[in-house]
Amino acid sequence: MLRLLNFENSYTKLPEVFFSKVAPAQVADPQMIIFNHNLAQDLAINAANLSQQQLAQIFCGNVLQPNCETLALAYAGHQFGNFVILGDGRAILLGEHLTPNNQRCDIQLKGSGQTPYSRRGDGRAALAPMLREYLISEAMHQLQIPTTRSLAVVATGEVVYRENLLPGAVLARVASSHIRVGTFQLAAALHGKKEVAALLDYTIQRHFPELLNRQDKARQMLKMVINRQADLLVNWLRVGFVHGVMNTDNMLLCGETIDYGPCAFIDEYEAQKVFSSIDYYGRYAFENQPIVAQWNLARLAETLLPFLSDNVDEAREIAEEEIDNFRVIYQQKYLTMMLAKLGISKAEEGDDKMIAVLLELMQSNKIDYTNFFRDLLADKAFAQPQLAKWQQQWQSRRQKNQTIESSKDLMRKNNPVIIPRNHQVNKALADAENGDLSSFQELLSALQNVYQESEDKIPYQNPPKEEEKVLETFCGT
Repeated sequence: MLRLLNFENSYTKLPEVFFSKVAPAQVADPQMIIFNHNLAQDLAINAANLSQQQLAQIFCGNVLQPNCETLALAYAGHQFGNFVILGDGRAILLGEHLTPNNQRCDIQLKGSGQTPYSRRGDGRAALAPMLREYLISEAMHQLQIPTTRSLAVVATGEVVYRENLLPGAVLARVASSHIRVGTFQLAAALHGKKEVAALLDYTIQRHFPELLNRQDKARQMLKMVINRQADLLVNWLRVGFVHGVMNTDNMLLCGETIDYGPCAFIDEYEAQKVFSSIDYYGRYAFENQPIVAQWNLARLAETLLPFLSDNVDEAREIAEEEIDNFRVIYQQKYLTMMLAKLGISKAEEGDDKMIAVLLELMQSNKIDYTNFFRDLLADKAFAQPQLAKWQQQWQSRRQKNQTIESSKDLMRKNNPVIIPRNHQVNKALADAENGDLSSFQELLSALQNVYQESEDKIPYQNPPKEEEKVLETFCGT
């Protein structure tokens, strides 16, 4: 067999409470729908000598590579605030692929059959949600936001049963790792200090090796995770992304975005915008996401208390101090980001008020979040009186301590020309379900180099008409 993937399996050295060994289910008639050649090249996966059919057999799980130890990962999580014991109910880890420069990444199949954690689920996935994850995760990569990525989508030749009969598919997902806040919660809740210690050491070895010899390595890891999550959340808000299911099992310690179920991007600016059909009370609304991130990080800190100090009270004080710091770190990063969107490189007193006034005006006037900043960059004059007044104040502010050209360059780097708008994504997926991948491929192509203007992007800049607006998104399970 041609060795396509260079697998090594470090996760299996952890206690078995963290995984179950299970093989992917065989599928009837695998057909490659899309393969990410650019990502394969980045990972030194030489697929050139394999046919589409051979690739489909590998990335649906029918044919396993050498050194492949297939696992379903166990974890817990707070889902909408409620603690639940979970695990991969329809995802199976093939292994950890090592690149020639020693980069390690998980290769996981999503929709690859039942596992011990399926909880009455069928373990399968439908084509449209898998294509959705491929499209949005690749868009997030182009938007320069840390993310898991998609290597392939393979049709299974079978149907899955949801509200209707739907074509089935398997997604091959790539992640720096799948270690979640919920993985630590599982160890702390069901097992004990020994299991948490093993996971802590493994996580530091894999993601934070510079901390290996630190006496306070648990605290330092918590600090680094907090910083990565602050960066991630700021980036989400920069492009108007609403994750939709920010449960603790969907927060990776490596700082990548994971789980593109009911996610969406805002069109008109609305701070409390919710898309997910199961987020009944707006817990994960656009503006709430940093608050939830801090709450999730507090759950991680709880699992680390025995490793922060031998003194219980001191451990709690350390945890509270670091979690409180998240808000300070986030707010500083958020201010820097919003100023960059406005072409301002250095903060001054009063900038936070200028940004708050702008967002209030955008919400009250139902202004498109993406197009507004590109219009501002293009020196478009706004007719609405309050916006026009704000624009004059902004123009005066941005001329301090920088040239107009350097300001515009900063804006170009931080304001995408297009995003994957929900109505366009839905159309592409509906067409794909009916066997027509052309609109999917065209949208995916337009989402390359999203910060550069080009003719192919023009059709995707249009906000939805009233009848095209997407009001609800769904998990696809």
